[in-house]
Amino acid sequence: MKLTSRQDIEAPAAFVFDALTDFQAWERAALRRGAEVARTDKLTAKGPGLSWMIKFAYRGKDRRVALRLMELETPSMLGFSGIGATIEAQAGIDLMALAARRTRLSVTVDLQPRTIGARLILQSMRLAKARFNRRFAERVAQFCTEIETRYRKSLGI
Repeated sequence: MKLTSRQDIEAPAAFVFDALTDFQAWERAALRRGAEVARTDKLTAKGPGLSWMIKFAYRGKDRRVALRLMELETPSMLGFSGIGATIEAQAGIDLMALAARRTRLSVTVDLQPRTIGARLILQSMRLAKARFNRRFAERVAQFCTEIETRYRKSLGI
């Protein structure tokens, strides 16, 4: 199942890319939401090969996901791969500068089942795909608003 969203952000592409690649901030955000996050690589620089083991509760069960940064092209693209016990996911984030202070963010997440149970869950998600896409787009839009707010604060507006 594929989820997609495209949003325009009132901030330069470099600022948006920096926000997306602030991996320590993402780790702290996950910890605030109750997840356990551990880096599993030894890399010091941002680049392909960064990886994390993430443990969180979802629908009453503990879940584990191994997340890996597969691609990084400054300042235009990020690619992630996530593998859990039942589902594999590929995520792509593309940035396109529309103007000096305007950026288009495109996010695509492709979910693939690894078990029969996951296949059934994804099939039920496909039946309600419009609702899932809408919720996904709302969350991406919320994130874009947060980036715009940070950018305005950085300018002192």
